[in-house]
Amino acid sequence: MTRFTVNKQPIEYKMDPQTPLLWALRDASNLTGTKYGCGTGECGACTVDIDGEAVRACQVTIGGTEGRFVTTIEGLAENRSHPVQQALIAANVPQCGYCIPGIVMAASVLLRTNKTPSETDIKDAIPNICRCGIYPRLIDAIQKAGRIASGTEPSLGSDDEEAQRARPTT
Repeated sequence: MTRFTVNKQPIEYKMDPQTPLLWALRDASNLTGTKYGCGTGECGACTVDIDGEAVRACQVTIGGTEGRFVTTIEGLAENRSHPVQQALIAANVPQCGYCIPGIVMAASVLLRTNKTPSETDIKDAIPNICRCGIYPRLIDAIQKAGRIASGTEPSLGSDDEEAQRARPTT
């Protein structure tokens, strides 16, 4: 049995310790926001936060995660309220959305230590692959998220007009 914390909840997996974290999260914990993309750690769709580090969940086993703290997109913030989520939504960055959870997780880790990242800082910290080509808007949105996180720009709360326009309607 492997024990660690996922989204602030202690978890015990009765799975082979060599099981990739990605599959434990998706199949055993039903945390499907962590996406399977390539299985080789190249695309970044499966990025999660492990003890403050952006990690490809397809490349780490649950045995290697024993005793650690894992945060997935589901545990990042309620109601898409994290500054990265707010800024990406406001800038209409998500298109198909498949890569977005991994990008959000990598960006949240970056902004925890660097609230004013340069374009180079962002590209280095977030080498995730997006087939929709969101990169120009993504750089601006992550810099905006840093300003929101540092308090130099107001949060895009639920009453913010720009955020309301950016939300898809059903």
